[in-house]
Amino acid sequence: MLVAGFPAGSFQTNCYVLAREAGEACIVVDPGQDAVEPLEELLAEHRLTPVAVLLTHGHFDHTFSVAPVCDGNDIPAWIHPDDRELLADPLKGISAESAAFFGGRLELREPRSVELLADGSDLQLAGLTLRVDHTPGHTPGSVVFTTPSDDGTEVILAGDTLFAGSVGRTDLPGGSHRQLLDSVRDKLLVRDDSGFVLPGHGPATTIGRERASNPFLQDLGEQPPARRGL
Repeated sequence: MLVAGFPAGSFQTNCYVLAREAGEACIVVDPGQDAVEPLEELLAEHRLTPVAVLLTHGHFDHTFSVAPVCDGNDIPAWIHPDDRELLADPLKGISAESAAFFGGRLELREPRSVELLADGSDLQLAGLTLRVDHTPGHTPGSVVFTTPSDDGTEVILAGDTLFAGSVGRTDLPGGSHRQLLDSVRDKLLVRDDSGFVLPGHGPATTIGRERASNPFLQDLGEQPPARRGL
């Protein structure tokens, strides 16, 4: 399986591309701010044809380029219904301070084609099978996508639910720290230690590494929210 990616925009949001191999169909995950040009270069480098965009959640640092990527390739965007409204009204998902930074206006729109994700479902796209797990906490509609690599190791696209050494912030509208920790415990820590985690920001990690050393996971009690992501 081919997995490639790059950090995009001022928020350094990881945009990923997954395919069976070079020269085939692919999926794009979380095309954020200023992602269009580097994504086109990555697709050309590996001779890939996108068939869908998957969104781990609706914050605009993950969705900023979804409309041009989807509409430019005539492909759908997949998002959980609880975050769909953020595609066209991204200010609903950010703090008042962040909204003020953008002058109280941030004009985005839905792609022409939007499909809705369901918890526990399997997506068959680009020759890959991706399981969808609803992991609310960072946002109400946050999800994690999982697909097996060629050797059977789980590749986990974790969005802003889990990072190397941290978890997603929960102080934005719709966030819940208790819910986030429950999502991590119930949907991620049940995985094998070898699970390879591709987070929405920062370096890759593994389930085993986070289980052993992530300070937010050592005691699933009251802890201050991490300030990662938007």
